[in-house]
Amino acid sequence: MAFKPEQSVIAKIQELISVDVKEAELILSKSALGGEMNEMSQDEWFAHRFEPNTVFLSDDDYAKMCVDALKIVPTVAHTDMGASRQRDLAQVWADMTRGYLGEQAFVNFLSEKHGIRAGLAHERGETTDEFLSLDINQIEKGGVVREPRLRLGVKTTKWNGIWFDIPYAEFGHSDVHALVKVGVFKDHLMAFLKSLSVMRDKVLPRGVRVGALTEQQSADLYEELPTFKKIPSYICGFVNVKEHVGSHTFSGVLKKKNYTVTEWAGEYNKLFLDSIKRKESVPGTVRLESIGELSHDKGYLFNTGNLKWSKSDWEKMIGDL
Repeated sequence: MAFKPEQSVIAKIQELISVDVKEAELILSKSALGGEMNEMSQDEWFAHRFEPNTVFLSDDDYAKMCVDALKIVPTVAHTDMGASRQRDLAQVWADMTRGYLGEQAFVNFLSEKHGIRAGLAHERGETTDEFLSLDINQIEKGGVVREPRLRLGVKTTKWNGIWFDIPYAEFGHSDVHALVKVGVFKDHLMAFLKSLSVMRDKVLPRGVRVGALTEQQSADLYEELPTFKKIPSYICGFVNVKEHVGSHTFSGVLKKKNYTVTEWAGEYNKLFLDSIKRKESVPGTVRLESIGELSHDKGYLFNTGNLKWSKSDWEKMIGDL
């Protein structure tokens, strides 16, 4: 049966994080598609999962992550994941900033919801397989500063993300992996630069001087540029590595010819899809919901509904941290 978003829940999302109807519908529908409402109503999901696990990023948070990303940009390979085309430095900078925003959102979550201050491990260095620093490298609670007892990694995705994909080599480098959905789109860096007056005071006046714009066109263009606002972030959940090493569960649906995997928890290998094809007697193809297949052959995969997220889950994990 097709998912029908409830207008009352959409309105609650809008009020909480100040987004338009379209964005609120996206958040709600993708959370449902990820399996987050399999055992609860939309109202229950909002009250018990989404609202308690949502925090905001300020312009200072953005500035900090933007600069941290800029420190690393020159050392990062400029090819897109799974593709051969080159990305320019600005795109690498924007993409890395978005990833770092998820980490900062998790730091804010620890502070605001659990009274723990945490430090991020953003060190300048070559991003090779040997350069795998922990995302959270320091915590403070009750005035005591120490290293965390758990190795914790944080990954960032957009509102439309329904899968938590962790490369095989990376999975065992942390004890816990957390997933954060950050409400930024492709114009986030432009909006931040506008907030610093870079566009109004530098770029657009230069355009006027060289004859590319009139004064009126410059003013109009400035107004059309995106405006920076607080960034909502949904701390979607986490997985404990030791609970999933070397095992996996899945479920899906066979429609006429093709089989769609809707839930997965644990180790992933493209060969497993062939196994599903045989086991379920699929005449067509086996594909993952929304994405088809992963860009790599093996790793660990979880739909968002299979993540730990409850207050007690967080309290236990953070108590071990």
